[in-house]
Amino acid sequence: MTESAAAARSNPGSPAQTISAYSLVLLTLLTLFWGVNWPIMKIALAEIPVFTFRVLCLGGGAIGLFAIALAKRMPLHIPRGHLWPLILISFFNITAWNVLVLYGLTMLPAGRTTILAFTMPLWVIPMSALVLHERLTGWKLAGLGVGLSGLIVLIAGEWEAMASAPLGVALVLGAALSWAIGTVLIKRFAVPMAAVPFVGWQMILGGIPIFVMAPLLESDRWYVYSAGSWLAALYNAAICFVFCYWAWNTLVRTLPAGVSGLSTLMIPVVGVFSSMLMLGEQPGWPEFAALILVAMALGMILKPAR
Repeated sequence: MTESAAAARSNPGSPAQTISAYSLVLLTLLTLFWGVNWPIMKIALAEIPVFTFRVLCLGGGAIGLFAIALAKRMPLHIPRGHLWPLILISFFNITAWNVLVLYGLTMLPAGRTTILAFTMPLWVIPMSALVLHERLTGWKLAGLGVGLSGLIVLIAGEWEAMASAPLGVALVLGAALSWAIGTVLIKRFAVPMAAVPFVGWQMILGGIPIFVMAPLLESDRWYVYSAGSWLAALYNAAICFVFCYWAWNTLVRTLPAGVSGLSTLMIPVVGVFSSMLMLGEQPGWPEFAALILVAMALGMILKPAR
C-alpha cells in the first residue's frame, strides 16, 4: 500500500475496512517494538531527565522522517486549512502523551505503566462511536470486554503498588486519554498528507513546548550520558519515533479507530514480559492469564473483519 493510498482511505465516514496482511504485519512489528520499549525507557530515565530524553527522541525522529520524505520526494507542505487541526492532533498525540506518560513512568515500574497507558481502547471506543459514528459491533464489544479483563487481571496483581503512587497513576491515565483523543482526531480531520511527513510535522509542532521547556527546566542536568542511555535514546528515535509512530498513524488512517485502538491490547502484555526479562522481575499467573485473554480478544476483533 502506498502512502497516498493510505491517506485516501482515511475518510472517517467510509465503511469499515478489512484488515489486510500489510496491516497485520505493521501491527505485529508495532506490538513488539513498542512493548519492548517500556523497560528501555525506564532504563534511560534513570539517568536522562524527562524533557531532555524527549528532545533527543523527537528531534531524532523528526529528522529521520523528513529525511525519508525528502528521499522519496514526498510533499512536505501542510495543506491549506489544515494547520490548526494538525496542531491539535500534535498536542494530544505528542505533547500531552509524552510529558504525562514519562513523568508517570518515573513514579511507577515499567510494567505497571504499560498496563495503565494501554487502557486507551477503553476511551477510544466510545469516542469513535460518538464522534466518528463507528458502529459498535458485537464482536468489537466482546473483544473489548475480554481484552480489558486481561488488563484488569494485571492491574489486580499490582493494585497495592499502584495505590502507593496515585499521582503516577493519574498521569499515565491522563496520557491514555490524551492518546485516545489524538487517535480520534486523526480520523476526524483526515489531514490529506502522506503518513511520513504527517508524523514528522506532528513531532515538530507537538515537540515545540518540549524543546522550549527542556533547557529551562533541565539546563543544570546536561552532561555526557552512559552508552546504555544513548542506545536507549537511539532506539526511541530510530525505531519508536520513526517506524512505530509512522506505523501507528498508518493503521489509524486505514482502519476504523475502534479497531486500531483495540489492536494495541497486546502491547502491554509484551511490555510486562519484556520488563520482567530486562529488569529482573518474575512472571506469575496474572501475566500468563492476561496474555491468553488479550490474545483471545485480538482474535475476536481481527478475525470477523478479515
